Amino acid sequence: MINESEHPMSQCSDKAALDQWYPLGTETEIAFGHSATRLLGFDLSLTSATNGTISVTAEGRSEPLPIIKRFGLVWATLGEPRGGLFALPEADEDDRRVVNCGAVLVRASGLRIIENFLDMAHFPFVHTDILGAEPHTEVMHYNAEIRRDVDEVWATNCQFFQPQAALSATDGIMTDYIYRVMTPFTTLLYKTCPNATNRWDVICLFVQPLEPDRCIAHPVMFLIDDVSTTTELVHFQQLIFLQDRIILENQRPSLLPMEARAEIPTRADASSIAYRRWLKEKGITYGTMAMAA
Repeated sequence: MINESEHPMSQCSDKAALDQWYPLGTETEIAFGHSATRLLGFDLSLTSATNGTISVTAEGRSEPLPIIKRFGLVWATLGEPRGGLFALPEADEDDRRVVNCGAVLVRASGLRIIENFLDMAHFPFVHTDILGAEPHTEVMHYNAEIRRDVDEVWATNCQFFQPQAALSATDGIMTDYIYRVMTPFTTLLYKTCPNATNRWDVICLFVQPLEPDRCIAHPVMFLIDDVSTTTELVHFQQLIFLQDRIILENQRPSLLPMEARAEIPTRADASSIAYRRWLKEKGITYGTMAMAA
């Protein structure tokens, strides 16, 4: 695993990674005076004024960073993104529960975290009796593509049998999924909603890369659920993510290999293949083995 003693110059010089928006924490967390965090190897200082104004500065820079408040989070950039955040209309629907599931430190590449989110094959083995169970281990054929019109990766027609697809689910169901990767470090899925057959639950994972192999994950959910308490929903999602963290932190190499022969994909890895191809096209190296070469 890469650490600061082995790679003291961990500040990102990858323009493709710099030119993105990243979450730094919830507005509530940042609202208490002064705090500090890191982003892409840079130390950040966060200050909140009594009028609610939030300022973010980075080491070596005199001007505050641009910020956006969205999805209950404060986002910042160290570069020059082409525009604002991605569109997510569901976030503005009045009857949805907006559930911020906390910040989870993960000692792995942020790109590994996103790729793990896209992987259905691990459901029966990592999330046993929740998102999957034997003998229902097959990942059925699905479609994965880079959508050029929006510059995103999408995986559609995904299905998987799940013993408990959501906290509000009372029985096992065949769950439909749509995966969407909006930026190299942000992704979400639309999944079957047990409480509204004509709508989707939306589960997001926004990653704040502190270092090439150390990140903070910010899961946020937009749910149709008027039964469960917020605490129950947070605990359910954290249980799933902490199961993933064990796998991620023991994965080797911790950085994402970009060479085609470094890891052998299977048919179930179609979304991962599209994601890695998309990252290569963008020139992303931060958090990959390419930056360590």
